Amino acid sequence: MKKLIAIAALLISNAVVHAQTWNTNSIGVDSYYNNSGTYVDGYYRTSSNNTNWDNYSTQGNINWNTGTEGTRARDYSLDAWNYGSGQTIYTGPRGGQYYYNSNGNKVYVPKR
Repeated sequence: MKKLIAIAALLISNAVVHAQTWNTNSIGVDSYYNNSGTYVDGYYRTSSNNTNWDNYSTQGNINWNTGTEGTRARDYSLDAWNYGSGQTIYTGPRGGQYYYNSNGNKVYVPKR
């Protein structure tokens, strides 16, 4: 009986892992040279949408192509409030939030 339970648990966990590996919002980006002439290898990213909850770079998500875990705070999470503390946060026409750093560049933050 223990052997049967162990096999069933293994099959279920294997199915869950394989279900998570396929992200239907995944897009392949071809290799290219950026503006400074640096070669960038091809990679996969998630499709653009109105949230970062399903992005590979967001906490709790794993990029199954590289094995890296996301580190960026999820939109509307408590951690999102720590981004850009002390800065005026602006909202763009498509809902993205950002502030201007000391160099005058936009720095995008998770939605608060």
